[in-house]
Amino acid sequence: MLRAFRESVLERIFISSSPAVTLIKYLSFTSSRTSNPEVNLNLTGMKISDCFQKQNHHKEIVIGTNQKSPNHRLETFNTSARQQQQRQFSTMALSTQSRKLQPIMTSVNIRPSTTSASSAQEAGLMAVSVQGLSPRVQDLHRRVKQFIKDHVLHLEQIRTQRLNQPGASRWEVMPEIEEAKAKAKAEGLWNLFLPLESDPGAKYGAGLTNLEYAFLCEEMGKCILAPEVFNCNAPDTGNMETILRYGTEEQKQRWLKPLLDGEITSCFAMTEPKVASSDATNIESSIRREGDYYIINGHKWWTSGALDPRCKICIFMGKTDTGAEKHRQQSMVLVPMDTPGIKIVRPLTVFGYDDAPEGHGEVIFENVRVPVSNILLGEGRGFEIAQGRLGPGRIHHCMRLIGHAERALQLMIHRTMSRVAFGKPLAAQGSIQQDVAKSRIEIEQCRLLVLKAAHMMDLYGNKVAAQEIAMIKIAAPNMAQTVIDRAIQAHGGGGLDEALPLANLFAWARVLRLADGPDEVHLRSLARSMYAKASKAKI
Repeated sequence: MLRAFRESVLERIFISSSPAVTLIKYLSFTSSRTSNPEVNLNLTGMKISDCFQKQNHHKEIVIGTNQKSPNHRLETFNTSARQQQQRQFSTMALSTQSRKLQPIMTSVNIRPSTTSASSAQEAGLMAVSVQGLSPRVQDLHRRVKQFIKDHVLHLEQIRTQRLNQPGASRWEVMPEIEEAKAKAKAEGLWNLFLPLESDPGAKYGAGLTNLEYAFLCEEMGKCILAPEVFNCNAPDTGNMETILRYGTEEQKQRWLKPLLDGEITSCFAMTEPKVASSDATNIESSIRREGDYYIINGHKWWTSGALDPRCKICIFMGKTDTGAEKHRQQSMVLVPMDTPGIKIVRPLTVFGYDDAPEGHGEVIFENVRVPVSNILLGEGRGFEIAQGRLGPGRIHHCMRLIGHAERALQLMIHRTMSRVAFGKPLAAQGSIQQDVAKSRIEIEQCRLLVLKAAHMMDLYGNKVAAQEIAMIKIAAPNMAQTVIDRAIQAHGGGGLDEALPLANLFAWARVLRLADGPDEVHLRSLARSMYAKASKAKI
């Protein structure tokens, strides 16, 4: 729909609301320029106070508020004969006063709206492309994209070569990455991830919404090293937001500030090897109070970031009260990584990738003592914190997966244009063309779904957007895995070699079908929410 609008002349429709509203229920349009003659757009929930038609020799449609209300803007779309693109509108307007359907029929040519992208965001409208963002965010997007190209992308090969050198230490920080981080920080491309909901005064971050950051996050997803360079890497992003939202001022000063400054990194210890951790209430690790201290015991694994020499703080989830209601048994505690009793058992690998130097650790906590003041939010609030933490993290993961898929698709296109089989380029083979076309469609579909989830989070919060978050967590990893697999297949044996990023990208996509909740949990949650809504609906 967006492409049809953009190709014609209509970029955006901006609608103002007032107490006397008209609810647009349905709009369909026919494009003379597209092969698909009808595209339906559901505008349920969008409000205008007047929808009326002004007839003159220019044939204009005016959509806006009551002219008696000067504080509300009127939008006028010129439809003179000079415009060649024609749209036929069939609009059913449902008046909130009469509750009667009133059809409004017209056939018009439409000129572009001149209203700014920032006005659209203020009105609560969703941008579905970079062009719909404010000038500031468009500039950030351009700069992030250029910075990755100039300073980060080439580091992938340097890192691979260095790790393969005889005697190389896998757990040392690359100085080139630290240099790139310093440049990004100096250019203001730093801590872009913190959403306005958590940081309303933009005291700690860039003051972006989840939707705005999503476009930047996609660019970072095109290079595996990019999120770290911009201090937007997991699990640090989730940990920083957790401390910001739920930590005390003392905790923020001690741990959040150095994390935001990039002086230290962190890890998150939740998953356990002895239980089905897809059900967070299964956690067995204990947090027992003893005077002014908590005594922590537990066996964790897939503790991302634990092996990094810069890792100084861990957010640990365990049970403080096994007799409480099952969602009030867990708590989260800040555990300094130099505390006695913490033992790194081994680094875990994903299809052979150890993600050094950050790594994924199997960690044992044995009689680890931390002050009671290290508790986050209070005892019994761990499950609540986990739910609040995972929403933004899932958006970040999913937008990075869009970037993964985009890079894989571009590599596939370039590869198949340069290879010949059976007397003609691979790009001319029907099966390859189908794979390229399907991949393009699937990426676009998934991006729109993720952007909708981010938009819902911005407007209504993570809890209301739970259904959308569940959908993207299912869709994005599966889509990325499929697209990357096609790219690997198109490259033949070369697609499996670490000289290309495809195998590593595939590994990450597969991980994210499990991390932050497996597909099955989100499918179950989504189905239950749909049945719950249906049971409450009046038939």
